[in-house]
Amino acid sequence: MKNYILDTNVLLYDAQALFKFGENNIIIPIPVIEEIDHFKKEGTETGRNARQASRYLDDLRQRASVTSGIKLDNGGLLFVKMSTGSVMQRLPEELQDRNNDNLILAIALEVKERSGNISTVFVSKDINLRIKADALGLDVEDYESDKVDIEELYSGHCEIVADTEMLSRFRENGSIMVDQKFYPHQYVTLINQDRNETLLGRYDASRNKIVKVATEERPGIWRISPRNREQVFAMDALLNDDIQLVTLVGKAGTGKTLLAVAASLYKTVDENIYSRVLVSRPTLPMGKDIGFLPGTVEEKLTPWMYPIVDNVELIMRKDSRSSRHLRGYRELVEMGILVIEPLTYIRGRSIHSQYLIIDEAQNLTPHEIKTIVTRVGEGTKIVVTGDPYQIDNPYIDSSSNGLTYVVEKFKNQEISAHITFSKGERSRLSELAANLL
Repeated sequence: MKNYILDTNVLLYDAQALFKFGENNIIIPIPVIEEIDHFKKEGTETGRNARQASRYLDDLRQRASVTSGIKLDNGGLLFVKMSTGSVMQRLPEELQDRNNDNLILAIALEVKERSGNISTVFVSKDINLRIKADALGLDVEDYESDKVDIEELYSGHCEIVADTEMLSRFRENGSIMVDQKFYPHQYVTLINQDRNETLLGRYDASRNKIVKVATEERPGIWRISPRNREQVFAMDALLNDDIQLVTLVGKAGTGKTLLAVAASLYKTVDENIYSRVLVSRPTLPMGKDIGFLPGTVEEKLTPWMYPIVDNVELIMRKDSRSSRHLRGYRELVEMGILVIEPLTYIRGRSIHSQYLIIDEAQNLTPHEIKTIVTRVGEGTKIVVTGDPYQIDNPYIDSSSNGLTYVVEKFKNQEISAHITFSKGERSRLSELAANLL
């Protein structure tokens, strides 16, 4: 048995963390309750978790006293720990001001001192607080219920060595049987080193075959053509109606958003498969009210949506000589072909027959990405893009964000495909900056 002392941010990240520590003691310092109360009025996902955590605690306290311990269904015991008058004296002088972080650390030290041989672990998603706790001699852990090893993240594509006969059969028939195990819709590069030749394919799990990638012979989509192997794979997935979920991971300038926007316009305008393109980015925290900003909803969102606008304008300039005669981004919006909405509007909806693009998804928590994907209705395709090394959310990192979480959870599913990009194509300067700076 262990004592797990939970910091406020653990419950703000996942209200159900109360029930995820097995048959151990779960200890909530009283300042955590105060901080949860401070957040519960917010309309953000953090506010919703604060309210849910408060509901859980209120329901549990009806079973027994929070000070003597409440038996949980998983066999653990839940306590709310009050501070004593001398608790701050356990801290060094520079930490004895009574802010909530220091008070939580002092309570954790008191629990450790009074626990005898029982191991005491302080759990927090605050990096600096974990460092201070470690310096004070506490055992420390990050909350890792949804961690994905970023170094082992599924890439979505692989290479296999193929002899001349295999390549000939693949070229003639458009597919080959394989004995090797692949994930559904995993992309494969067949390499013949003797002839210095490669062919690109995608594993079709229903037929147990590697099939030729269609976009190798497809002309540019709205005059946007893949420039490397990874982009060919991505475009194939983006245009495949059988693949309902596409995840694209890569650093800045690799073409994730540009390809997604180009494919979405092609499937909506040219093929009329989807009723419209719906784009959203989590630069506004999920659930954040934009009412305090001046202007209409579109005007309020414009600063956060400039990356999408830039990509649409680039596509429209490249396609200006076509027969569509669309003037640009604003005309697409006026025609209802392109809709940009904050993520807060997605909660509670059912989104049918649309091409949905969620950009910068590395700033979403696993719970938030679940909220979005569960909104997808019949006939809708969802594309989730981002760079797990560029995260602005203070409570998640490259291994605990919603983007890597959904990649790992869906890699065995036949309705999804994933591509990790490694080569930048925005410009030579952009590629050098991404690698050197």
